[in-house]
Amino acid sequence: MVNEHADLAELLPPPGDPVLPAARERMLKEHLLHEIAREQAPAPRPLGSRMRRRLLVAGVPAAVALAVLAGVDASGVLDDGPAVTAAQSHRAEVLLTRIARAADSRPAAAVRDDQYVYTEVRGAKRYFADFLPGGAGDLAQREDWHAVDGRRKGLARIRAIPADGRASGHIDMTLDADPNGTTYRELTALPTDPVLLLRTLYARTAGQGPTHEEAVFESIGAMLPESLLVPDLNSALYRAASRLPGMVVVDGAADGAGRRGVGLAFLGSRHGTTWVFDPSTLAFLGTTRTAVIEVGIADRAGQPPVRG
Repeated sequence: MVNEHADLAELLPPPGDPVLPAARERMLKEHLLHEIAREQAPAPRPLGSRMRRRLLVAGVPAAVALAVLAGVDASGVLDDGPAVTAAQSHRAEVLLTRIARAADSRPAAAVRDDQYVYTEVRGAKRYFADFLPGGAGDLAQREDWHAVDGRRKGLARIRAIPADGRASGHIDMTLDADPNGTTYRELTALPTDPVLLLRTLYARTAGQGPTHEEAVFESIGAMLPESLLVPDLNSALYRAASRLPGMVVVDGAADGAGRRGVGLAFLGSRHGTTWVFDPSTLAFLGTTRTAVIEVGIADRAGQPPVRG
């Protein structure tokens, strides 16, 4: 209980401190070394969202690298966005560490290759399909079934949810096996050491941007829903995110279904993505655009997940 109270106290902004903490300096150095070396590194297939777009890369000037490697406080100079203060960075690290601890305590799912990963998400209808019936203010629900091994076709089921909650009818779409998607088995093969995982993500997102660290942030976010089934990886993703320069806490955030929580974002992100967590359990709720309602394992596409 003493440690938990200490963690909660650390979430409060500490007094102003213009000195970059040694841990953050080390992380910035690691990041810049990755950036300097990535032009020579191979670019394997990127991990992350099943619906991905390629973005331009913003390089890090050599002068910035030299300044950080010389021990100069370079907080906030890694991109053209707003500066992240040492206090903001520290607060995000503390929260991500607490979220990682909570993830560690959750049970892992038993999964067979012939099964499907089931996800149910909700959000504003415009984020799913404009052709759904109903009013402009309606929510929409999307259920996905992706083959665990990625070798079989999956299913997407979409429906509008009117304000009265009485959804009726749905649209089914077949999902082909996606060569650029990350299957459940590929998730379980990722390293769970946060440092090795972060290096892997930097390598897999080479050539994406607008900044390399934002590409890593987006890649981690795309894996969070399905990684809930793999607690050790889920925890490692949060610990890896805590080493990203630019992470900040967003108070009073709400997911796509309006559930209130505490948020984490990459400051200056062009997409404005914020991860939202339950303020009590620290469970992942979704993002400010979509809410993760359920993640599980189903025996067949189109069937509800196995429960109990």
